[in-house]
Amino acid sequence: MAKGKIPKRPTWDEFVLEELTYQINEALHEKSEVLLTIWAWEEQLRGQIVHLDSRTGKIHINKGNETVKVSFLDIMSLDYPRD
Repeated sequence: MAKGKIPKRPTWDEFVLEELTYQINEALHEKSEVLLTIWAWEEQLRGQIVHLDSRTGKIHINKGNETVKVSFLDIMSLDYPRD
C-alpha cells in the first residue's frame, strides 16, 4: 500500500525567523492575544503566549482553560485579532 504524500514544512530564511521571533517575544511581554497560523492545522490558534521553552523549541499558548504547546518551526504567521 502506497503512503500518501505529506507536504513538507516550508523552510524560512533567517530574516523571516528573526521577525517571527521578535513578534512572538513582543506578544509574550505585552500579554497580547494572538492568532497563530500553524503548519498542517486547519484552523488558526487563538490565545495568549505564556511561555517560551528554549529547551524544547515549543511555545506555550493559553487558550481559554487549556495550554497548547506548539513547535516554533510550525508557526507560519502571527497576527492580532481584529475584533
